[in-house]
Amino acid sequence: PHTMTDSDVNKLLESCDISTAVGLRDRAFLEFLYATGARISEVASLTLDQVDLQNGIVRLFGKGSKERIVPLYESAIEWLKKYLRSSRPTLLLKDKSGRAHSALFISVRGNDMSADSLRKVFSSYLTAAGLDSSLSPHAMRHTYATELLGGGADLRIVQELLGHESLSTTQVYTHLSVDRLKEAAKAAHPRSK
Repeated sequence: PHTMTDSDVNKLLESCDISTAVGLRDRAFLEFLYATGARISEVASLTLDQVDLQNGIVRLFGKGSKERIVPLYESAIEWLKKYLRSSRPTLLLKDKSGRAHSALFISVRGNDMSADSLRKVFSSYLTAAGLDSSLSPHAMRHTYATELLGGGADLRIVQELLGHESLSTTQVYTHLSVDRLKEAAKAAHPRSK
């Protein structure tokens, strides 16, 4: 699985032009992706009532419509609030049909964003940030899991947060964490030189 470095994630987030409605939406989207480890299909199907910013949680529906609760960190909450306050209402004005929209993320035409359109947004920011364009939004999910495990989170907790049915699926990320530990130990230990 491909992961992103802290530097890469920061470049990606900083490449959004937050002075525009679309740029603000995209920053909120990327922050959400990084904060939750959500699958792109889960983000595309996300509705406003699944996001509880006051309590800092989101209800995600994964494979097989299995529900899970995932916490949001403060930065993601703040970007989502900014998006919901100014950008989302601006984008909704583009839809002249008068339909009600419950989707969290709204397109430039005022419609619900599909998984494909969210993938394209992600890809465009990889290019803008000068990052590997072969990465997919799933790289953020891998990064989320690897960082949780690297930070000492219990494997079963990470399994729950990712919505994995099987613990063996989550264990793929432990190898990445072990590699990071080896690198850190090698860099810091006096006998490793």
